[in-house]
Amino acid sequence: MRSQSLRHHLLLLLFAAAAALSSLHRVSAGGGDEGSAPAPSYDGDAEFIRSSCNSTLYPDVCYTSLSRYANAVQQKPGQLARVAIAVSLAKVHRAASHLSNLTRDADYAGSSRASLALRDCFSNLGDAADEIRGSLKQMREIGGSSSSSSSSSFLFQMSNVQTWMSAALTDEETCTDGFQDVAECPVKTDVCDRVSSVKKFTSNALALVNSYANKGMP
Repeated sequence: MRSQSLRHHLLLLLFAAAAALSSLHRVSAGGGDEGSAPAPSYDGDAEFIRSSCNSTLYPDVCYTSLSRYANAVQQKPGQLARVAIAVSLAKVHRAASHLSNLTRDADYAGSSRASLALRDCFSNLGDAADEIRGSLKQMREIGGSSSSSSSSSFLFQMSNVQTWMSAALTDEETCTDGFQDVAECPVKTDVCDRVSSVKKFTSNALALVNSYANKGMP
């Protein structure tokens, strides 16, 4: 039953990754994912992203990961938030895929406690992916709304996005917290380092979502 549950989570994460890459494809002029997105050609667009990233906890990570989408963002805070969410989703999927591989490795953990923490972490990342995917879907609906959308409707939708992104960040933190009582071992270091990196992208996306929501208009 446990292995079936893990396979189910991995399948959900694969769909989440497809959604993330699809989103990045739409906002990038001909780009298919993070690595193939076009470099910004307008200093103003890149500067907008740099300035926006200053409101995040990890501005360097933010700018490095998002500046390549400057042409597609075009100084639109909503578009920037959507791209940041999509990048965050892709990062969660990659980390979860790595954890899935570890669970199939007979030597992946040094103790039963490490094994349990790893499996719980994988489940947490699956939940985080679901929540980030829900946020991305809501952001697309906001982006497709007509200009006549009411301010109250916008704030309600953004509240949903903020709640889901916050929940995703909590799930990622729960993942690393689960290793606190695990003795130092290669799998603990590997997983905690990877998920700590993922948390930076989710935190940055949430900060950009909050900034967009504070503007009070789609």
